[in-house]
Amino acid sequence: MACEVSFALTYKNMDRKYDLLVAGDVNPDLVLTSPDIDPRFNQVEILVDEATLTIGASAAIFACGAARLGLKVAISGVVGKDFFGGFMLEMLEARGVDISPVIIDPEQSTGLTVILNRITDRAILTYIGAIAALRAEHITDSLLASVRHLHVASYFIQPSLQPGVPDLFARAQRSGVTTSLDTNWDPTENWTGVKELLALTDVFLPNETEALSITRAATIEAAASELAGYGPIVVIKMGQAGGMVCQSGRIYRCPALPVEVADTVGAGDSFNAGFLYGYLHGWSRQRSLKLAVICGSLSARGHGGVEKQPYVSEALKHL
Repeated sequence: MACEVSFALTYKNMDRKYDLLVAGDVNPDLVLTSPDIDPRFNQVEILVDEATLTIGASAAIFACGAARLGLKVAISGVVGKDFFGGFMLEMLEARGVDISPVIIDPEQSTGLTVILNRITDRAILTYIGAIAALRAEHITDSLLASVRHLHVASYFIQPSLQPGVPDLFARAQRSGVTTSLDTNWDPTENWTGVKELLALTDVFLPNETEALSITRAATIEAAASELAGYGPIVVIKMGQAGGMVCQSGRIYRCPALPVEVADTVGAGDSFNAGFLYGYLHGWSRQRSLKLAVICGSLSARGHGGVEKQPYVSEALKHL
């Protein structure tokens, strides 16, 4: 197809130790699931159908999804010397993620997210803890020289990292490292600082609500075009509607796979892993988007973000 534009320039630095370095949040999720969950105060006790303690955090779930697809992945973040920190390190390592760049700070408490899951929607309660302690200088030039691509996740809940991200991305680019960004939700709802960063970002991966909030655009197409105008490939997660990719004024869409949804926790992070797998292998943007949607859809079959992340062989069957 004439419009099948590839990412040939990203298929490089194959001799480096890691395909991906992920910088961001490292904390578990406690997922409480019930179709009609509705917590109330005044000591009203509500029973739920399921409770799952699992790998949480956008960066960690993304790292696991990318490793499941066969990429060589390392993660950088901060955890405390406590039960939740130990749980995360053990679980990440078991899923093939290199945890050596993770900082264990005994003065910090590992973050925790409690998810109230209604299957098709969820409320998210997060204790930041050590998530906020990661700084750009923790990611050294020598570490960057060992990777092909740098992905920053959960930008808005990392106040110590935010000021240094422009310099971090500039250092990455000087080292021949491509970059991607997923801001996730902004608890302050100010949505500032992102546009200034996009000129240094190769791939921007918001969801539909985040893209509309950052741009204040009236439609998702207008939001995608505006964001792409700053320079990056813009890939937007759209839940049951699948996803879209925008670059150089062209927009392509891909519908979601029909699956039986257990919950959608981490589906967007699995989507990101699928797109960046294609990006790092020099695939076209359309083919990369298809794999992203497949990975996001398949991950929704299980509770928590990592249980049903697909291996690349499974994902490619749907492609």
